Amino acid sequence: MVRTIGSHFQLPPSSLQVLSSLTAITTVPIYDRVFVPIAQKLTGHPSGITVLQRIGFGLFLSILNMAVSALVEVKRVSIEREHKLLDNPKAIVPMTVRWMLPQYMLCGFSEVFAFVGLQQLFYEQTPETMRSLGAAIQLSVRGVGYLISSAIISILQAIGSRFGREWLGDNLNRAHLDYFYWVAGRVEHFELVCLCMGC
Repeated sequence: MVRTIGSHFQLPPSSLQVLSSLTAITTVPIYDRVFVPIAQKLTGHPSGITVLQRIGFGLFLSILNMAVSALVEVKRVSIEREHKLLDNPKAIVPMTVRWMLPQYMLCGFSEVFAFVGLQQLFYEQTPETMRSLGAAIQLSVRGVGYLISSAIISILQAIGSRFGREWLGDNLNRAHLDYFYWVAGRVEHFELVCLCMGC
């Protein structure tokens, strides 16, 4: 992608991940100072919304993030196709890096709601003497989620290569990264349904 900002600065590709952290850092104070007081007045709940509602909204934002990521990937591949760059994975796509900003920002928003909500849930629902165990469980839940995500990627790669269509091949222009985003969104949708059933 075209990564120039202004006339002289070229954005390093790995620096985009900082945007989700910056979004989370700036969203937490806004959440605490603006959203919670407004939600308290509307709902009468001491923290504005319940912890499970917070986690559920974070999962919803995560699903939305996967949909936006898939749509941006479809757009990127269509531009590659239009400019006949599909077989040249090293070519710079005539598409600005700003297309990536919404998905990284949605990732930061979803972390504020889902992961901070999980931390709050484990901290509030465990006895005071077991709070460090609650924090450890919260981190373990994230670790298991990453492990399951890796397993899904491996399974999808194995199935795709068996039928000659890798979703995450070496040439992302010919691969189907958008399919992976849609599947990841469905997995998060399943998590959201399970959370709602537990409410």
